[in-house]
Amino acid sequence: MTVQDQRRPPRGLSYQELLDADSREVPETMRWNVPADLGLADVPIARYLSREAHELEKQHLWSRVWQVVCRAEQLAQVGDTFVYDIADRSFLVVRHAPGPEGLRAFPNACLHRGRALRDAPGRVEELQCSFHGFCWSLQGQLKRIPSEWDFPQVRPEEFELPRLRIGTWGGFVFLNPDPAAASLGSFLGVLPDLFERWPLAERYVRAHVTKVVNANWKLVQEAFLESYHVVTTHPQLLPGFGDANSQYDVFGNVTRTISPRGVASPLIGWRPSEQEQLDSALDVRLDDPPALRVPPGATARQVLAEAARTALRPTLGPGAELLCDAELVDSYFVNVFPNAHPWGAYNQIFYRFRPNGDDHRSALMEVMLLAPFAGERPPSASEIRLGGDDHWRDAVEVLGSLARVFDQDEFNLEAVQRGLLSTGRTGVTLSGYQEGRIRHFHHLYEQWVPGT
Repeated sequence: MTVQDQRRPPRGLSYQELLDADSREVPETMRWNVPADLGLADVPIARYLSREAHELEKQHLWSRVWQVVCRAEQLAQVGDTFVYDIADRSFLVVRHAPGPEGLRAFPNACLHRGRALRDAPGRVEELQCSFHGFCWSLQGQLKRIPSEWDFPQVRPEEFELPRLRIGTWGGFVFLNPDPAAASLGSFLGVLPDLFERWPLAERYVRAHVTKVVNANWKLVQEAFLESYHVVTTHPQLLPGFGDANSQYDVFGNVTRTISPRGVASPLIGWRPSEQEQLDSALDVRLDDPPALRVPPGATARQVLAEAARTALRPTLGPGAELLCDAELVDSYFVNVFPNAHPWGAYNQIFYRFRPNGDDHRSALMEVMLLAPFAGERPPSASEIRLGGDDHWRDAVEVLGSLARVFDQDEFNLEAVQRGLLSTGRTGVTLSGYQEGRIRHFHHLYEQWVPGT
């Protein structure tokens, strides 16, 4: 059986057939249907467990690939700085002038004795090392050396901070330590086309939570590349979530899943009412009153779409009327290799997954909620940091029902990490279609990280 044969769920409509019933014209990009067909080979377990793989990632991946640093609004004013740490390396991004060309990125290290120039984000007028006081301008030019007479070998024109590649897209700042890297635009490929109708640069950070998860970063990320796990991990969602109706697409360094909401999973053995589908999609608990009602003759999907359209009118104005039901309702989650996950349409989620410092056995999972706004940009939410023993529900006030879903995911992830240590197998077995984005990630990973 080929991937093409696998795209239709065993029961129910394909995602493209669901789009046919939309109340509005569907964007062309949502009609793109590009599954991966990368065979059925197992993924080596050593990639998740071995220190050698982690060291190879530092050498071949994090030192060469475009990666998200922060939101551009975190570097809005001249003098703003941001410290970006990945594995055992630290980088410093600086706003030295207004506009898109006004950003600089440097290794976060003094050229004298190597101390980190900045320990945390903040606004400065110059970059002065707190150890001995060597100082550079925001553009990276050497300004002064204490006891300059004692450094006759230092020539200011040869002692500028090394500049790194930097770029922006969608309100995100990207960095690449490799001076020979291809441009950010060519790396992102079709990503701007996918988001043309939903500009992420016109969002603000409504919530920001980062948590330590006791599992390898790739393992954590892969739980957010498919909807295949929903039937067992998040069964409360099934009456209003078409997990098996999901569509999985691959576009170069970018992949996406679109999972319909407001429809029942084809995998459950009963037929929920439209109200039950709506309640499930809105995470209404058994003892809670309905948040919305489905009028006679209407569907849960229609009610969800109209509620979302109404909520967006104050910020989008007449543009809200042009959004189709699928844009307003469905889970549209994108991955930009290797570790950034901006959600499409008017979903607000952004994920990023990284090693937890230089520890290959734990990860940082970062969640931002990016909300549209009207008028002046609201201030960004402060980051909440949770440790490995904390729960996502400790941040329920800012994450809402997502916190409970993340706790369900993490319950599995740490157990998977333990299980991989015990399995005795050499590979992880993936499905051909529903886990095709994970397979595609490893297809790219093998090209970037040889020998793993």
